[in-house]
Amino acid sequence: MTKTVSATRGRWVRGGALVLATCAVMADGPARAQDARPVTVAQAAEARRFDIPAQNLADALALFGQQAGMQISAHGDTVRGKTSTALAGTMAPEAALRTLLAGTGLISEVGDGGAVITAPAASSSAVTLDPIVVAGRGGVADYAGPSTVSLDTETLERLDPQDLQDVFKSTPGVQVGSSLPISQKVYVNGVEETNLSVTIDGSRQKNKLFHHNATTLIDPDLLKAVRVNPGVAPADAGPGALGGSIAYETKDVADLLAPGDNFGGMAGTEFNTNGNTLSNDLTLFGRNSGFEALGYFKLARGDEFEDGDGNRVLGSETDFVSGLGKLAYQHDTGYRFELSYENVEDDGDRPYRANFISTDAGRPTAATRNYRLERENLVVSFENATPTGLLNPYGRLALATTHLDALETGNDNFGTYESLNGMLANTSEIALGTVDVGVDFYSDTSEGSFPDYGAEWMGLEEKAQNYGLFAQARLEPTDRMRISFGGRGDLHRFEGLDGSDSENAGLSGNISGEYDLLPFLTASAGASHVFGGVDLAEPFIVNPDWAYPSGGMEPSTADNVFAGLEFRGEGISPRLAGFSLYGKVFKTTIDDIRDEEYRGGPNVYSDLESVGFEIGAGYEWADGFVKIGYADIDTEINGNSGTSEYQYIGTAIGQVVTAEAAYTVPATGVTIGADAQFFFEEDSTDIYTSSPGVPFPAYEVANAFVSYTPETHPFLTVRATVKNIFDETYADRASYGQEYPGVEVLNEPGRSFLLSAKVRF
Repeated sequence: MTKTVSATRGRWVRGGALVLATCAVMADGPARAQDARPVTVAQAAEARRFDIPAQNLADALALFGQQAGMQISAHGDTVRGKTSTALAGTMAPEAALRTLLAGTGLISEVGDGGAVITAPAASSSAVTLDPIVVAGRGGVADYAGPSTVSLDTETLERLDPQDLQDVFKSTPGVQVGSSLPISQKVYVNGVEETNLSVTIDGSRQKNKLFHHNATTLIDPDLLKAVRVNPGVAPADAGPGALGGSIAYETKDVADLLAPGDNFGGMAGTEFNTNGNTLSNDLTLFGRNSGFEALGYFKLARGDEFEDGDGNRVLGSETDFVSGLGKLAYQHDTGYRFELSYENVEDDGDRPYRANFISTDAGRPTAATRNYRLERENLVVSFENATPTGLLNPYGRLALATTHLDALETGNDNFGTYESLNGMLANTSEIALGTVDVGVDFYSDTSEGSFPDYGAEWMGLEEKAQNYGLFAQARLEPTDRMRISFGGRGDLHRFEGLDGSDSENAGLSGNISGEYDLLPFLTASAGASHVFGGVDLAEPFIVNPDWAYPSGGMEPSTADNVFAGLEFRGEGISPRLAGFSLYGKVFKTTIDDIRDEEYRGGPNVYSDLESVGFEIGAGYEWADGFVKIGYADIDTEINGNSGTSEYQYIGTAIGQVVTAEAAYTVPATGVTIGADAQFFFEEDSTDIYTSSPGVPFPAYEVANAFVSYTPETHPFLTVRATVKNIFDETYADRASYGQEYPGVEVLNEPGRSFLLSAKVRF
């Protein structure tokens, strides 16, 4: 099984953990693991073309592995915190590797199994607390911590996600409700994502637009990596990280371009038998003299799908378009400038309320109406890709816009949520690690317009501005201890529909770390207090008759704690290498979450408490892995069991088991894999106050795939997937409305067969 240079479950890479930089297959996933077969010493002497700018040594070794077509191995602590020498020209890989390592104090040994990087003596070099794979400052890689959940490129390509449910399906603490991408919402430890700091390529994504719609619509084919900080998040994750953070990062040219090439492309097609959905995408990319360009376009069309009982799910047709464009330039000094534009659009006839099929006879409506949801993300950024010393500035300016048209005869409503946001910061490398200090801001606007109701219902706006100062240190005081701590101060201003102002200020702080109690046992813990400011109301629920309180709106605040243990078999015996166990307990409380009501007014608040634990086990070997996880999450809102009625706060999750396994058959180019999710019945469901709701039923679902990359045609990968193997009829646990009698929920697709092919050129 090919492994990228990363930390499992966001664990900091430490001495004794073997780092495999076999990145010749990184862009093509586990199906191409056999492309990194061992080289001979004679092959290592064959001249190859290299083009690797000076940068973080781990990243440079990953690129070297791609361009040399060989496996590079090193211990985590050996390469961490070091910078490579620039490498350009045609030369033998062994000589090129010596050049790359010049000035690092490290040496290489090339043999029939590839190359091993070692230190001639114990090194006292500074190390950081981040996983070794670092791909863009201010993006996914900056948010590491002991409880972090990280999904790297290899993981995402193995999962081959069709939507956000697929992205997180093997992560028991993260659930995604609804079978329709247009109405999917992410819940981390039962906390809805608008109470987290959510970013795409570092750009703030609040998107509290319409309670029947998705909060963050995204094309998972664009994703290079995802990182989730449940609960405790670092100060540089951004403002408003009440229940943690989610960072999505999209692909760059370096992730896709083949070794030695300056231009390339990929074309993919996929057909889903359940709904006759056809998806096609094309990506072109290139680089020359420090310049990079990437363009991606995807179009997906299909009919309504059927659930496990063979019933068509109303409004489940596929009508999706997405695109990504990137331009970048990296100077010889290491400074990198990038312009990125992303656009996704879902346009189709959906259930009248897009997150459930209503059977409420008291409020007759049409069965469906057209929803057009569009999200745009424009980001300009700069960074030093090869940071050294005390001065390494980086920054970002972004504009994120989400727009929704809900169209029906005689009642065309639309709403927009827009965020102008940015940050300017600096990383200082010190003896014990790194310290980031910076400032950030956002200026958000929420606007709703309902022309059929009259002029006073047009252009209804709420606005918020936030200015923050933050600092975050990531240090390794001893060989056995890693610690991350920081804080931020925020000045927040809110403006209501009537122009009334509220100003608030608050401090946030966080600390987390881990300590190696024994060579095989690590303890971790963390805590945070977070100031969240005042959320904007969703545009589709505002009322021009609202009266805002004269004393101002209340800001939300949160407290998070967690503690965990991790066992690693290699610390006891080589025969146990690959075995791991982990467990953690957590608690999140959020006070004064804004819960505005059309009739109840703008200043309605709710409180949330989420308590639970998560345990897991796994075993990895050279060609595969198997892992299992279990989470038990109890969410209370205003002292009662969680209910999906509180659509921007949280929901009941209960007990869930996830399992996943994959195996690459040696010397065949074939990878097989499977995953399953098991949900226990959950009867702690209240409706509004203390009225018992309908229990959430238990269910289980299993999926499997096989992918093949012929050794004779390594540019081609084909894949067959079967989802919901046993044709289960169920609604995802986090889907809206399951506790309400008489509500028809959105069931998930029944058994589905997906056939796909991807060609690289």
